[in-house]
Amino acid sequence: MRTGQVVREFSVKTIGTVVLRTPKWEDLDDLLELINSVVDEGAEITRDEKVSREEEIDWLSRLLTQIERGSAFFLVAEVKGRIIASADINRQGGFQKHVGVVGIVIKKDFRELGIGTAMMRVLIGHAKKMDIKILTLTAYASNKRAIHVYEKVGFKQTGLIPKKFLKQCKYIDELIMTKLLE
Repeated sequence: MRTGQVVREFSVKTIGTVVLRTPKWEDLDDLLELINSVVDEGAEITRDEKVSREEEIDWLSRLLTQIERGSAFFLVAEVKGRIIASADINRQGGFQKHVGVVGIVIKKDFRELGIGTAMMRVLIGHAKKMDIKILTLTAYASNKRAIHVYEKVGFKQTGLIPKKFLKQCKYIDELIMTKLLE
């Protein structure tokens, strides 16, 4: 896919038009602000430290290369010219080339508006085009909102790692979820 290619547009009553598209180099600062805002919030993600601009530059340049090669698919959600969410599929290697790992992050004020569900549906459709047969993801067991979205688009819980995360002196299990695309 080309960088900046629009994949889908839809309207959300409270915020206007949401554009789902592939990233482009000019998204660097918005992507950096997105991940750091979610880290600041203490959201249920594995990262607990902010990303530096240099780290984001390295990451985005690798990502754009992976997208061009077809080994990854990355999607951003844009509202009024600002990125408010991102989601991706990373193809595994070796004997796992048929498996894609999914990730998604949405800014706090843009959750529960249907954006995550729309992004997941686009990811699933694109995974099929990539000839991926199995999608997998992990989630904090306490993240009921995200788990609901994953189940809504067909993911099933296939595993659990007890006490995987230690956050604010509290252990949280990690759910492993899978969707078969065949």
